[in-house]
Amino acid sequence: MNITICPENAKDYFETEYITREAFWDVYHPGCMEHLVLHNLRLASGFVRELDLVACDGERIVGNVVCSKAKVINEKQEFEVLSMGPLAVLPEYQGKGIGSLLIKAAINKARELGYKGIVIYGNPAYYHRFGFVNAEQFGIITASGENFDYFMALELAEGSLQGITGNFYEDEAFNVNEKDIEEFDKAFPYKEKHVTDTQLK
Repeated sequence: MNITICPENAKDYFETEYITREAFWDVYHPGCMEHLVLHNLRLASGFVRELDLVACDGERIVGNVVCSKAKVINEKQEFEVLSMGPLAVLPEYQGKGIGSLLIKAAINKARELGYKGIVIYGNPAYYHRFGFVNAEQFGIITASGENFDYFMALELAEGSLQGITGNFYEDEAFNVNEKDIEEFDKAFPYKEKHVTDTQLK
């Protein structure tokens, strides 16, 4: 296996939407919504094309990560940060470090582009290894004013998030509904949805 990370070509959008669907199917909810989020992000003004990266095993695309512009807003000021995700790796390629390669490449490229920080919703056990910490450390809370372990931020330079405080708002592309998901999913091969024990909790 020889994995390379490179910018995605627009002709591969459907393929990476399929990969995202495969990676997220039945994971957090029956079926998948993340492939529609990915599709919508690429149409959004906040999409950062330089941070749309794919992982390839030879000629085959096996993973994808994207970043989009997001905002931290308080009573006095509005700040631009990045949101990372969806991050997806084909199920048969998971557990081989490909996700890590994509994340590190995205972080390095975001630094080169001069962004101040990345805010995500993700598993702390996974993302702490890349330097992400609870967003509360920077005075950043969710749009609804909450904070929890899965809400994390990463400074892209020392002190770059200092003074950036307030509520975090990601792109509207993340807001999808069941009707749109069902319609979008018709473009892909049929898969049966299942409810897992985790989803019932």
